[in-house]
Amino acid sequence: MELPKCQKCNNGLLIPLSDYGQEGASVMYKAWACTNPDCGFSLRVDKGEITYGKKIEPKH
Repeated sequence: MELPKCQKCNNGLLIPLSDYGQEGASVMYKAWACTNPDCGFSLRVDKGEITYGKKIEPKH
């Protein structure tokens, strides 16, 4: 699978992330995140609503 280039920074790639739904079912490609840590762009789907632009920060 060829990963798309991040349109925000043009440096990183967008990688797909999976999760589990409320009922425990697997949700493929629930979110996409940029591999460039300086960019941190993300796009995600929650209950049918799309959110994007929130920078991903490391947890301490």
